[in-house]
Amino acid sequence: MAGKRGGKPPREPHLPDLHVRLRSELGRIDEQLRALLSSMDRLQGLLDAVVAISREVELPGVLHRIVTTAMELVGARYGALGVLGESGEDLEQFISAGLTERERHDLAEAGLPRGLGVLGHLIRYPEPLRVDDILTHPSSAGFPSGHPHLRTLLGVAITVRGEIYGDLYLSERLDGQPFDIHDENVVVALASAAGIAIENVRLFERVRVGAEQFQRLLLPTLPDLGAFTAAAIYRPAAEPSQLGGDWYDVIPLADNVVAVVIGDVVGHDLQAAASMASTRNMLRALLFDQGNPPGAILAQLDRTLAAITNNPVTTTALARIEPEGSGWRLRWSTAGHVPPLLITHERPVEFLLAEPGLPLGVDTEQPRPNHSRFLPPAATVVFFTDGLIEHPAHPIDESLNDLAALAAVHAALPLPEFVQALADHHPSDGHDDMAILAVRTPGA
Repeated sequence: MAGKRGGKPPREPHLPDLHVRLRSELGRIDEQLRALLSSMDRLQGLLDAVVAISREVELPGVLHRIVTTAMELVGARYGALGVLGESGEDLEQFISAGLTERERHDLAEAGLPRGLGVLGHLIRYPEPLRVDDILTHPSSAGFPSGHPHLRTLLGVAITVRGEIYGDLYLSERLDGQPFDIHDENVVVALASAAGIAIENVRLFERVRVGAEQFQRLLLPTLPDLGAFTAAAIYRPAAEPSQLGGDWYDVIPLADNVVAVVIGDVVGHDLQAAASMASTRNMLRALLFDQGNPPGAILAQLDRTLAAITNNPVTTTALARIEPEGSGWRLRWSTAGHVPPLLITHERPVEFLLAEPGLPLGVDTEQPRPNHSRFLPPAATVVFFTDGLIEHPAHPIDESLNDLAALAAVHAALPLPEFVQALADHHPSDGHDDMAILAVRTPGA
C-alpha cells in the first residue's frame, strides 16, 4: 500500500479577498477611464475654442473670445486679458469678463489696471503662474476699491511673433478648487493658438485697409455740378480682404444736363475691381453722346464689353437729368439693377419701379428699356447698389420698404448727412459692399 505524500494542499483564495481586490481593480480602471474621458473632453473643448477664436475677423472680437473660451475651458468665474503697450511694461487694454454690472460700476472709477501686484509680476516674468492665495503672494499689492475679492489666479502670457503681446488672467474656479497643472496646460495651449489668431486678424486688418484704400482710389471725387447738389458714400463689405465691384459716377454735360451712373460688378476680387474700372471708363466716354437715350448707351456699352473684354456680369443704372419747363426730366435705363428712389415734396418717398432689363454680359441682342419721369424743383433721386438692402433673412420687398421708411425719416438732411444716415442704418446684413449716390435738383 502506497504511503501518503507529505505537505499540505494549496490554499484556495478566500472569496471575500477576491471581491475586495476585484472592487479595487475596477475602481482603479474606473478612475483611469474618467481621467481619459476628462482629457478627451478638455482636448475637444480646446479644439472647439481654437475654432471659435479663429472665426473672429475683428481684433476686439478675437480678444474677448480668447478670454471667454479660456474661462469655459477651466471653469473660471472671472477672466481678463491685458494687452501690453509699446514699452512692454504698461497695459494698453484690459478686456475682462465675468464681472456683474454692479462690479463693473464699482470698478469704473479705478480705471485701467496699472500692471502692479501679481499682474505686474506676470508682465515682468512671463512664465505660467498659478497662485492659490493672491494676498499671500510676495508680489501682491491688494485690490483697488470696489474690486471683487479674488483668491486664486492662473496667468499665462500670450506671444505674437516671438514678442509678448499680453497676459491672460483667470480667477476663481466655479468648483472652489485652486487651478491645477491640467488647467495650466490647457490654457498654455490656448494661449499659443490665441497668438496665431491675433496675428492673423492683424494681417487681415492690414489687407482689408489696403483693399478699401485701393477701392476708394478707383471711385471718383464728385465734380462741381453747378446748381445741382450731389453726395455719395461707399462702404466695403464686412468680410475682410474683399475688393468690391461697386462704383458710381456723376458727370456734368452740355446744356445744363447731368449724367448719373451706379453699378455693381459681380465678384469680390481684383478681377471685379479691374472690371469695374474698365466698365466705368468706357461708359464715361459713351455718356457724351447726348443724342441717344440711356438705353441705347447701355446697349452700346454691353456690345463693346462683349467684344473686347471678358468682364463678369454687371448690373448698372444710367440716368440723365435734363431741364424741362419749370422742373427737370429724369431719363433712365437699368441693366438688372435695383430701382432708384425718388423723394419730392408732393410725394415724399417712392421707388421708380420699371422694367429693369438684363444685366450687362448676359445677352447683347436684347433691347434696353428707357424710362422717363418729371422731377419738380428740389427733388432728390437716390441711386444705390444691392448691398444696401440685401439680407438673407428678409425678403427684398421688406428691405426696400425699410429703406424707403429710413429715407423718409432723414429726407430733410443735407445730402452728405442723408447718404451717411442711409449707410449707417441700412437694412442689409453687411455681407456685400454698398454704394449710395444722391442727386438733388435745383430749387424753384
